[in-house]
Amino acid sequence: MFKIKKNDTVAVITGKDRGKKGRVIAVFTDANRALVEGVNFAKKHMRKTQQNQQGGIAQKEMPIHLSNLMLVCKRCNKPVRVGFSVLKDGSKTRACKSCGELI
Repeated sequence: MFKIKKNDTVAVITGKDRGKKGRVIAVFTDANRALVEGVNFAKKHMRKTQQNQQGGIAQKEMPIHLSNLMLVCKRCNKPVRVGFSVLKDGSKTRACKSCGELI
């Protein structure tokens, strides 16, 4: 069970985009990476084609390693560590380590 899932709000804690926050678009579990909205852009050189008449240089979001991301708690509104807690019905959920809020 991963601590970061699709549609979570995360903060980048290290690297060139340190301090930025964004929504997780996709998580690639086999590579331990996540695609985050507005973070880790790379430039891609596009050739002129029938579909792309303009060509030129386009910016594209690239996956970032999960170790460089922290989940943002909705109650604390800051990057927090994530723990797991077992509810009374036996289901396992994620919880904020700072305030204990279920995620």
